[in-house]
Amino acid sequence: MKRIVLLRHGQSAWNKENRFTGWTDVDLTDEGIAEAIRAGRVLRAEGFTFGKAYTSFLTRAIRTLGCILHEMDAAWIPVEKTWRLNEKHYGVLQGLDKSRTAAAYGEQQVRLWRRSYDIAPDPLPEEDPRNARFDPRYAEVPDAELPRTESLKQTIERILPYWQCVIFPSLRRYDSLLVVAHGNSLRGVIKHLKQLSDTEIVALNLPTAVPYVFEFDDDLRLQRDYYLGDPDEIRRRAEAVARQGRVR
Repeated sequence: MKRIVLLRHGQSAWNKENRFTGWTDVDLTDEGIAEAIRAGRVLRAEGFTFGKAYTSFLTRAIRTLGCILHEMDAAWIPVEKTWRLNEKHYGVLQGLDKSRTAAAYGEQQVRLWRRSYDIAPDPLPEEDPRNARFDPRYAEVPDAELPRTESLKQTIERILPYWQCVIFPSLRRYDSLLVVAHGNSLRGVIKHLKQLSDTEIVALNLPTAVPYVFEFDDDLRLQRDYYLGDPDEIRRRAEAVARQGRVR
């Protein structure tokens, strides 16, 4: 049996403030660190070990992964970072309060920006200081590949080549892999793995720092998928994510 564990980062400062984050690099809150530590302890208690881990270029995912590996006494395993696992780019929405944005534009519009398959927010202007082309961590990424905004469809198009050519084939070498990334980048991976329709993916909300396990046979065919943890608590946390775009 082969396994990949997907895990959204722990609560970030902008998660707590209910702001659109995207490619903005914000850190974990104290609660986010505690969530990551709990995830590491759960994985260790369930007997998980990993041959390699993957994460994005964003601090909230990198720190979550570090906390997990520390709790598992596995800080020594190889870790590969890639900008392709970054969160969906929210364009000009980055930094805005989700509830206030819903009050201004309507909850349905915010739901489309957050959860639809092919609708992207307006892009960042070229000279906007938030544009990734000004960030040194992306200096080696061709400018034409750096998004100014993204729909989930575009996010998947960014991620899938790396998933299909790098992460997934490494299951031939390692029995278990850990991927710590972001709500929308992981939704894209899950859509691909479970062959969800464009409509079905709209309803998927990932709670922070909950291990989501995918098991494969030796021919890398998906056999089953499940969360680790209390189902009722996981459901409540996923519902809380869904409510973030509502008017308060």
